[in-house]
Amino acid sequence: MHLILHTPRLYLRQFTLDDAALLQQLNGDPEVVKYVHEPVMDTVDKATQVLKDIILPQYSLYNMGRWAVHLKENNEFVGWCGLKTIGTIIDLGYRFHQHNWGKGYATESATHVLDYGFHVLQIPLITAHAHIENTASQHVLEKIGMQFIKEEISDNCPVKTYNISKPAA
Repeated sequence: MHLILHTPRLYLRQFTLDDAALLQQLNGDPEVVKYVHEPVMDTVDKATQVLKDIILPQYSLYNMGRWAVHLKENNEFVGWCGLKTIGTIIDLGYRFHQHNWGKGYATESATHVLDYGFHVLQIPLITAHAHIENTASQHVLEKIGMQFIKEEISDNCPVKTYNISKPAA
């Protein structure tokens, strides 16, 4: 297991192909993918393909990616959080099981991922997008210090774009 970082309640690690069932269960919930630009993931084979084609290559190409988030107390997989290269931007993203919403896991993991991005990876600017109707996600982004920049269309969906710059030393 390749650990990336620890928070008070969570640990984040790289996904492996063995995590296909975990990813399928998360993305198989219509409420979890309601505001993202992806269909409900109905098979483990589709999850395996996403891991092979999208998630795992980010680790070797960019030394970052979407990381599996687990509870320290019992190792339960609660979702993912991490940084991803999209064109010329570094994107912060997160997704959690519905039964874990409202527990602060998105805020906690995203705060530590930003710190990791700025201080370990030396990224100068991190961006995030939230669907215009996803007020819960917008609240998380604002709570972790990201600033609203503009509304735009991304993958044919209306989103609010946020960013944050590396703090001065």
